[in-house]
Amino acid sequence: MRFALAALLLLAAAAMSPASAQMQHDPYRWCADYAGFRGLGATNCWFMTLEQCRAAVSGVGGYCTPNPFYTGPDERPRPKRQ
Repeated sequence: MRFALAALLLLAAAAMSPASAQMQHDPYRWCADYAGFRGLGATNCWFMTLEQCRAAVSGVGGYCTPNPFYTGPDERPRPKRQ
């Protein structure tokens, strides 16, 4: 009974969190698809730039692909020169 009550309170707290109330965009634009045994490699979608992704797969095998869940802007605005 206590476990069920604790689980219910935890779910209620998670539902009221700001992250669930407002849609957050995924800032990580690139995924690293690592080559694995019989095509069973891992995927890591925590790269903001293509260069970061390429550095991660360099030497270990794999390739970089666009993150299918990326919801941010198409390109970052370039800073204005003063």
